Amino acid sequence: MNPRYILYIHLVINDIILLTLFTLIQVLSYIVFTLNVSFCIFLLMITIPANLNNPVTLAAMAVECYIAICFPLRHTQICTVKKAYVVIGLTWVIGTLSVLTDLFFTLATESMEFLHSRVFCLRKNVFRHPSLTEKSNISNIMLMVIVWITLFYTYFRIIFAAKAAAADVRKARNTVLLHGFQLILCMLTYVYGLTIEGLTYLFPRGVLAIRFTVSILIHVLPRLISPVIYGLRDKTFRKFLQQYRLVYL
Repeated sequence: MNPRYILYIHLVINDIILLTLFTLIQVLSYIVFTLNVSFCIFLLMITIPANLNNPVTLAAMAVECYIAICFPLRHTQICTVKKAYVVIGLTWVIGTLSVLTDLFFTLATESMEFLHSRVFCLRKNVFRHPSLTEKSNISNIMLMVIVWITLFYTYFRIIFAAKAAAADVRKARNTVLLHGFQLILCMLTYVYGLTIEGLTYLFPRGVLAIRFTVSILIHVLPRLISPVIYGLRDKTFRKFLQQYRLVYL
């Protein structure tokens, strides 16, 4: 199997996990509004690493594309299925370690009463110490900077690749641009809270409608659009889609 497709499948599975957990949290929030802090922590322990996985996976896919164009003879040696699984494992380890530090700090500083209380299930309401918020912001900024540097580096290296592979270079360049678009969609999650607060301040009577609409636009639609665009432009996926369409028709 091509490691590129393994990373893509991981990206899709990651989006499925995020959509499932997001839908669960939203439905429970509308039904009972607040959730038990301990249960919310459990959901966040899965959601936060999964949310961090997408940018890292996009960077890994861009690097794989760069190696395929700039080092075609060594591509099969460098980009193997085993290494793709290692990259996926590392992304989950990094994301899990990030949220574990928040968890241990919260357990050490918060009272048992708080852990048994009920809050609206958001990261800032559970991991509420100011230092944790600052640490989260710094971590997100560093992650985004590293991923964007990776995308820019691979994009320009592909542009200046050998002219002999002009068609492949053009396709690879467009693929990295698509990864940049996907990354922008991922980054919308970081303005979710600010968007909710700003619109709620302007329209205080429409809190539920604002939360629902913004949640659909920022959390749901990007998760649906991103894999569809990537899948439809890939010849292999497009071929299988056409075969299944003919079978069902």
